[in-house]
Amino acid sequence: NYKAKDGTDYVLNLMDTPGHVDFSYEVSRSLEACEGAILVVDASQGIEAQTISNLYLALEHDLEIIPVLNKIDLPLAMPDEVSEEIVELVGCRKEDIIRASAKEGIGIEDILRAVVDRVKPPKGNPKAPLQAMIFDSVFNSFRGIEIYFRVFNGTIKKGERIKFVNTEKEYNADEIGILKLDKKPKEAISAGNVGYLISGIKVASEVHVGDTITSALNPGESLKGFEKVKPMVFAGIYPVDTTEFEELRSSMEKLQLNDASLVWELETSAALGFGFRCGFLGMLHMEIIQERL
Repeated sequence: NYKAKDGTDYVLNLMDTPGHVDFSYEVSRSLEACEGAILVVDASQGIEAQTISNLYLALEHDLEIIPVLNKIDLPLAMPDEVSEEIVELVGCRKEDIIRASAKEGIGIEDILRAVVDRVKPPKGNPKAPLQAMIFDSVFNSFRGIEIYFRVFNGTIKKGERIKFVNTEKEYNADEIGILKLDKKPKEAISAGNVGYLISGIKVASEVHVGDTITSALNPGESLKGFEKVKPMVFAGIYPVDTTEFEELRSSMEKLQLNDASLVWELETSAALGFGFRCGFLGMLHMEIIQERL
């Protein structure tokens, strides 16, 4: 039994757990939008399994890897030993590893300089048909879903009619811009740039990570690598008090606004009554949703 933040009681009934599933697809789409990646390794803990998994994804996308040894100021730091691990894993030279401490401000300028010097500039044809990939999105209660995208080819302009290739939905680009410390609106964003898009979309299920944004009037082809969400862990969620079913439904809908990877449908149980059968990406995803409820 659990209690939601709005006071609703509910029952979580775990039904199927076929192993651990991570967010590798979402990570791969974010990496697809990059030319380089900073490999940050804790000097006191060494290289962890999830770090290796994400590193292999970055190498598959042929990204420039900038190794950084962080937290070198800690008493338990092992900079020399961990540096050897990085050299063996990445195949870089020991002198290529940047030693840093975010707490002490050590190595920050060196990291920024390495990004400028080592990472190749993005490619793309600004005059080709528009091809932009969605790599993330967030929900704004006032403006709807804010989409983060990378333009591979073509140019996206403010006010033009755009289309999401795989969902076949069309919208107006009400506002586009680039991301600095804050959002900076622009009239147009061309190939090689990363930006945000606001179109007044209210339904999270219409926005999929990896989908291709193109022009509705001069459409381009879909970018490779798109996959639909595939839930791997399923659980039944039921209100303890059947009179709170609608409140629980409202909570589920609000969660889905911020997380389109949450899949749910109505179901009934002879013992528990009306509830929801929910699909999650994995155990970690289910735990995150449980905390948000």
